[in-house]
Amino acid sequence: MIRVGTCSWADESFVKAWYPKGVTGSARLGYYAERFDVVEANSTYYRLPDEELVARWARMLPEGFVMHVKAFGLMTRHPVKLEALPEDLRGEVEVDDRGRVARPSREVRGEVFRRFLEALRPLGETGRLGGILMQLPPYVVPKPASYEYLEWAGEQLDGHVTLVELRHKAWLENPSEVLSFLERHGMTYVTVDAPPAVIPLVVARTSGTAYVRFHGRNRETWFKRTGSTAERFDYLYSRAELEEWAETLRELDREAEVVYAMFNNNGRSGAAEAPRDLLGERTEVAQAPTNAMLLKQLLE
Repeated sequence: MIRVGTCSWADESFVKAWYPKGVTGSARLGYYAERFDVVEANSTYYRLPDEELVARWARMLPEGFVMHVKAFGLMTRHPVKLEALPEDLRGEVEVDDRGRVARPSREVRGEVFRRFLEALRPLGETGRLGGILMQLPPYVVPKPASYEYLEWAGEQLDGHVTLVELRHKAWLENPSEVLSFLERHGMTYVTVDAPPAVIPLVVARTSGTAYVRFHGRNRETWFKRTGSTAERFDYLYSRAELEEWAETLRELDREAEVVYAMFNNNGRSGAAEAPRDLLGERTEVAQAPTNAMLLKQLLE
């Protein structure tokens, strides 16, 4: 089973270049779910999810649909703005000179994990919750403290599918160590397609789930400090590139229980970059859903 989707459904590129006019607000998730059967929720990275909102998502999604959820930044050792924390926890932490919470106690982190999972209950109870994406920041490198934190985080997520994405290339210079660790602890390794100079491509599986995230291969924009993920991941995969990946995904599917291919290239491409068969009648396309639809066609 190979399931293809995107790492958002409400990104600006979707709104401006994919959804038809008239499909607005909450109707967008329903429109998306008519065309794909899996998605990542990424708003949860910036703020703890609201249970009422999650319940609305669960009611809108059809049976069999899977929603993976990106872990809140504090859960993956990213600094977060103080106001992103619930009010009753703000007095329990210290902030740096930029007003960010970077080193909370384990007790606070543990409470954040608990509240995060509690808010996701409506998805879990309806069978629509997939994995929790733990995307480590690029400054977390392979050392004993990092492995210890991953083990602790896995314990907090016990009973849930833990998807681990590594962002520093040192993890994959000798991948056998981290892959063995993830397999021993029942965690799912996330294969990353990104500019090779940023992180090497290591296709692997450490659980019954194979998971691939497509960030695009635009090295020139990767390190730009623009605050815009659309610019950082500005890349439209070619048909030839996706044909290669289709074969790789089929190989993973031979032994995996399920394979996920998730597109996180968040930009828009116009006539100069997008082939006519992808543009259709539009003057530009949203890269992620366009590539996801093309990959589905290639797999079929």
